[in-house]
Amino acid sequence: MISKPSINMKPYGALDRHTLINMVSLKNSVGTEVDIISYGGIITRISTIDKNGKFSNIVLAMESLQSYIEHNPYFGAIIGRYGNRIANGEFMLEGKRYVLAKNDGNNHLHGGVQGFDKKVWKMTPFVTDKSAGVTLSLDSPDNDQGYPGNLHSEVTYTLTNNNELNMYFTAVTDKTTVVNFTQHSYFNLSSKGDILAHKLKINASSITSVDRELIPTGEFMSVKNTPFNFVDFKPIGKDINENFEQLVIGSGYDHNFVLKYHADDELKEAAIVHDPLTGRVLTIYTDAPAIQFYSGNFLDGGTSNHDHSHGYRSGFCLEPQYYPDSPNHSTFPSVTLMPGEQYSMQIVYKFSVK
Repeated sequence: MISKPSINMKPYGALDRHTLINMVSLKNSVGTEVDIISYGGIITRISTIDKNGKFSNIVLAMESLQSYIEHNPYFGAIIGRYGNRIANGEFMLEGKRYVLAKNDGNNHLHGGVQGFDKKVWKMTPFVTDKSAGVTLSLDSPDNDQGYPGNLHSEVTYTLTNNNELNMYFTAVTDKTTVVNFTQHSYFNLSSKGDILAHKLKINASSITSVDRELIPTGEFMSVKNTPFNFVDFKPIGKDINENFEQLVIGSGYDHNFVLKYHADDELKEAAIVHDPLTGRVLTIYTDAPAIQFYSGNFLDGGTSNHDHSHGYRSGFCLEPQYYPDSPNHSTFPSVTLMPGEQYSMQIVYKFSVK
């Protein structure tokens, strides 16, 4: 008998006496489970089946709310207002210079010191015959981390019986601003060890080249005949240690792969990852114009989930988004959001086995 989708909401911890953090667990009819907490909208667990019928968690996680607060390298978090880097923590918009919080050397990263990954979101769970989900909402005030405008944001996670986790991001503002959300889960489809044997395909023919601070130069580099060529399936570790300038700069892969040169709302297959060990397959669809591939180069075992430490390259990220530093590059797809408009972006994780 096939079970129906279900949800379960329970306390996860507390930031202080007045701020409780909840967890919502989503489960579909085939047994896939996803846990999400209201702190940062963080996905703390995705349990999927392998080729032997065994379920296990495929995302890197911390062991407690306190560890997420103190040490989390963005595991599983909603990233906003702006995913990735903004050079020198500043940009011009409608003739005015905005200065943002700097939390990555001289640059602004993932929304700043108190980005959306560190905010408490309001959670509204729901269940239907075909899915289980939760809508998270957040109001970010004008000048939050230096950004203009009061921004109302919503993110809806929907786990379907087709084994898809659909994530839909929206935002509206009362003042012209910039917006670029993403989801920052670290995956390991083997649930242990490193991810170098995972086979990856990215449907991108170029990347945005970066300088020594991982800021786009404005140039596009073709992936052809380079270690960045994932047009066909290739083990993540095959070329990762080559003496290639862009790889050396990133200490591995930490680059923006271009899916589209012009933004539109067409949902496209961005990347596929296959783990030969477990047979698990992750396919990512998005309408965003790019996807950041990060190979866990700075994981060093300094964080853990109970007895499981997060070692070097033990997880990878594939983060659909707009290009890094877009507010400072007029030739990149625009991230400007004006009053009366709605920002929207979609990401789909499709789980399967082969």
